[in-house]
Amino acid sequence: MKTIQLGIIGFGTVGSGTAQVLLEQSNRITRRTGVHIRLKTVLVRSPRQLPPEFADVTVTCEPEDLFNDPDIDIIVELIGGIEPARTYILTAMEHGKHVVTANKALLSECGMEIFKAAARNNVEIGFEGSVAGGIPVIKTFKEGLVANRIVSIMGILNGTANYILSQMTEHGLPFAEVLKDAQQKGYAEADPTYDIEGIDTAHKLAILVTLAYGVEVKVDDIAVEGISHIEALDIDLAREFGYRIKLLAISHNNGNDFEVRVHPTLVPESHLLASINGAFNSVHIQGDMVGDILLYGPGAGKLATGSAVTADIVDIARNISHGAINRVSCLSYLPEFIEARKITPISELKCSYYFRFTTLDQPAVLATIAGILGKFNISIESVIQKSNHKGKTVPIVMRTYGAVEASVVEALAEIDKLPIVAAETVKIRILAQGD
Repeated sequence: MKTIQLGIIGFGTVGSGTAQVLLEQSNRITRRTGVHIRLKTVLVRSPRQLPPEFADVTVTCEPEDLFNDPDIDIIVELIGGIEPARTYILTAMEHGKHVVTANKALLSECGMEIFKAAARNNVEIGFEGSVAGGIPVIKTFKEGLVANRIVSIMGILNGTANYILSQMTEHGLPFAEVLKDAQQKGYAEADPTYDIEGIDTAHKLAILVTLAYGVEVKVDDIAVEGISHIEALDIDLAREFGYRIKLLAISHNNGNDFEVRVHPTLVPESHLLASINGAFNSVHIQGDMVGDILLYGPGAGKLATGSAVTADIVDIARNISHGAINRVSCLSYLPEFIEARKITPISELKCSYYFRFTTLDQPAVLATIAGILGKFNISIESVIQKSNHKGKTVPIVMRTYGAVEASVVEALAEIDKLPIVAAETVKIRILAQGD
């Protein structure tokens, strides 16, 4: 029986989780593959002792101990960030090592450089754990949907943001209170910016769109808005209209061009994504042959992500064993067919909107706002005006028919300058019923 040996860079949450999965599932993996996978060496920042069950694993602080070891076939990078992870991966490839990573930030920024290095050195790179934790979404695009033109992708790709919005919806709590609770429970980092401002979601969407459409997308290409401006009032009012608010990654493949954006969205209660709550992730995919499919599961976590990382290790081990390196292109499309295509500017987006205006409690306010919206060809579908006996301002909430983003931005800029408007208008895009 062939033995495939590994080196893991980083033994934090995901690194230790991967090691645990490999240990606990060792016999099952061998029975399924005919290959024995052994963790040989772990690279850590400072000297430390691993748990007793890993007594036979070498611990080192020197990267060269992994790169220069001829017995190590696969190096697993699980430290995150851009550097030194990028250098470690490229160096591993130059030494003929296959690589597995869960580093979505690195792949969304430097992915093409890494994929080209893999091809140049005839090694494989697996990155299932980089998107949606334990959900096998990368393999779905690379293999399961290979016969499809992907028409659209919509996903809840950040468990922290989804947990916050779910708690606000279920308990009517303010954003700041729920964020603090999420940090105490370990769902949110001490600095939650990447999660709540949509940046983490954008990293993951960039990877998915590259695989789905055969295009190169970087995180800077994506229009991104976060959820920090969402208030409990918006949650309640959205419910009155029949919606749930979710932070969505959205992409539509229009042929010659495509949309790619991340923002809070009013999702109809009847839509599958509206029911995804807590810290879970979900990806809704539409293919021209298969139609609509939904993937759902834990988007993060020690064992869930460890499971995804292990799946990549097993795939590469199988290919090594059978002499079939790069049997499946790491980008789903062959490199020569990765193309440049126009990304539709979000200013050209046409959709329905939710607006919440905070205005002085005076006559003719609604007529004034409606007049400006009309000037920019924005038609109102429905209005909710809440009385407020505790202060001098009142919220006015509108749902519009389809309007062009550029016109919406201009209209709201004019409205927010009015002396009758007391705060910046909250704008949330609405997902169409058929999406």
